[in-house]
Amino acid sequence: MNTDSSRRTTLTTPQRKNASMCQHQPLCPSADSADREAAQPVAHHPEQGWSLLCNGVLVFEDTGELLPDGQIIAPHRPLAATQVAKAA
Repeated sequence: MNTDSSRRTTLTTPQRKNASMCQHQPLCPSADSADREAAQPVAHHPEQGWSLLCNGVLVFEDTGELLPDGQIIAPHRPLAATQVAKAA
């Protein structure tokens, strides 16, 4: 029986922050910005319901978002036209 397995170690790589994929001029808003959804898409998969923006944000068709740090932004759809109050 081989006893070397108890001495094995697993090498791990430290996690690093995603470098911005944005190469636009001017630069797109960062994932921390309030206008983060204005960044340019680098991958668009409407058949799966999501897009990856150049700032690392995943935007879903239900308007939810997943930020690069793992934070979840709940869907924020606008009100339907029937729910909007009309001006007098």
